[in-house]
Amino acid sequence: MTASFVHLRLHTEFSLVDSVVRIDELVDAVATAGMPAVGVTDQNNLFAMVKFYRAALARGVQPIVGVDLQLRENSDPQGPSRLTLLCQNLTGYRNLTRLVSRAWLEGQVKGTPLIERDWLTRASTSGLIALSGAQHGEVGRALLQGRSEQAAQALDAWVALFADRYYLEVQRIGVPGEDLYVPAALALACARGVPAVATNDVRFLTPAQFEAHEARVCIHEGSLLADPARPRRYTPQQFLRTAEQMHALFPEAPAVLANSVEIARRCSLTLRLGEARLPVFPVPEGSTPEQYLRAAADRGLQARSADTALDQSGAERYRQRLSQELDVICPMGFASYFLIVADFIDWARRNGVPVGPGRGSGAGSLVAYALGITAIDPMRYDLLFERFLNPERVSMPDFDIDFCMVGRDRVIEYVAAKYGSERVSQIITYGTLAAKAVVRDVGRVLGHPYGMVDRIAKLVPFELEMTLDKALEREPELKRLYGDDEEVRTLIDMARALEGLTRNAGK
Repeated sequence: MTASFVHLRLHTEFSLVDSVVRIDELVDAVATAGMPAVGVTDQNNLFAMVKFYRAALARGVQPIVGVDLQLRENSDPQGPSRLTLLCQNLTGYRNLTRLVSRAWLEGQVKGTPLIERDWLTRASTSGLIALSGAQHGEVGRALLQGRSEQAAQALDAWVALFADRYYLEVQRIGVPGEDLYVPAALALACARGVPAVATNDVRFLTPAQFEAHEARVCIHEGSLLADPARPRRYTPQQFLRTAEQMHALFPEAPAVLANSVEIARRCSLTLRLGEARLPVFPVPEGSTPEQYLRAAADRGLQARSADTALDQSGAERYRQRLSQELDVICPMGFASYFLIVADFIDWARRNGVPVGPGRGSGAGSLVAYALGITAIDPMRYDLLFERFLNPERVSMPDFDIDFCMVGRDRVIEYVAAKYGSERVSQIITYGTLAAKAVVRDVGRVLGHPYGMVDRIAKLVPFELEMTLDKALEREPELKRLYGDDEEVRTLIDMARALEGLTRNAGK
C-alpha cells in the first residue's frame, strides 16, 4: 500500500440522517483519486456493507467495514459520546454485528440505539480497531472541558481494553473547539505513547454537495434550511479530501496520516457472499428431504388430479412434468425449501389465515401446485418452470406469497416457534426519495409556500421509475418553469441532487 492517507470515517446515504454519499460514486471517487482503501462507518448500522464490499472489490479498492456507534453516558449532559469500530477480520465483524444488534434490541433510547459501556469487553471487542470519536468521544470531551487528568484516565481505560488497537482521533473540519482539541489530543497521545490518526468525518464527496447535504439533514429533522435556530453540526469541509489536502491540514504531524494507512493494512475482512445457507426440513427417521418431497409431491398431484378428470395421456404428461421438476429441485438442494414453504402455507390455511393463490414465476412450478404452495395449474396455462428454477442459471427460488395482513404475524410466529427464532428473520427494505416526494420535501425545507410546491410536484408524472430528468423532458410546463423561474430551478436542482437517496428502512 503506497498511499499516504486513507479515509476511515465516512457516512453514506445508508446512515439515513446525514449523508449524500452514494456507494458507487464513493468507490469511483476513491479509485480515481488513487486511494487503495476506504472505510465506511455509517451511524449505528451496517446497511451499506454488502453493496459497499462488492462495489469496492470490483474497483480494486480495499473495503474497510465499520460502524459509528453512540455510547451511553449517564452522567454527561451532552448525551451519548462517539466510538467508531473497524473490522480487522471475521471475528471483529461478528463481534460488531452482535454489538449493533444488541444496541437496537436492548439499548434504544427514544429511537436511538446506544451501546452500554459494560458490553465492551476484551471478548466482545476482539478483532476490532477503535477510533476515539475525536471531539465527540469521551477523551475529546474531557480535553475540550479542560479536564486533562480525566481525559488521561479515560484514555488509559480504553487502551487497557483495546491495547494497540485504540487510536486517538483528530480532525480539522472547521468546527468550534478543534484549535484547542487537536494540540491537546496530540500532546496526550505523545505523553501516553498512544497512536493518533486523522480523519475528515466525510458526509459528501465534493464541497459543491454541501447545500444538498444540509437539505437532507433538514428533511430528516423537519427543519427549514434558513432557520437560524437550527443546530449547525456540519461544515463545507467534510468532503472526500485528497491525500494532499489532508497533508496540508496536518503539516506538523505527518504520523497521524501515516497511521490511517497503517490501520488500513491491519484490516483484512474477507466475506463469503452469494452462498445459499439453507435450512433442513425435519423428516421422519430413515428418510431424506428429497425422498420426502417426492412422496409428498406424488400424493399432492394425485389429489389435484382427482379434481380435474384427466384422461390417461393427460395424467402421464402431468407425471412427466412433475418428475422433470423434481429432478431439477432435488439435485440443486432445494427440497427442504419447498417443504418448509408448503408447511407454513398449510398451517396458515388450517388456522384461518387467508393465503393468496400465488404469483410471480413460482406459479410455473407443478411441484408447488401439487404441494399446495400455489393454487394455479401451470400445465393448464402453459406456465414455464424454467422461469422459476433453472440449473443453467443457479439462483435461489423465491415464492411470492400473500398472507392476509391480519394473520401474517401468526404465520411468522409459527415458523419461528418451529425452526427457532434465531433462524428466522425478516428482510430489510429501503425507502428512497422518489421524484414527487423529494420535490415536496425540498420545497418544504426551502420554506416555499405549499401551493407553489404542490403545483410543481403535480407536474411530475405519476409513474413507476419516474425521475425528475424524465419529467423535465416529458412535461413542457415543468420545463418552461425550470427555464424561466429561478426559484423553481433552484428547487428542482436541489431535488435532483437528493433524488433516489435512501430515506428510511422498513422490513
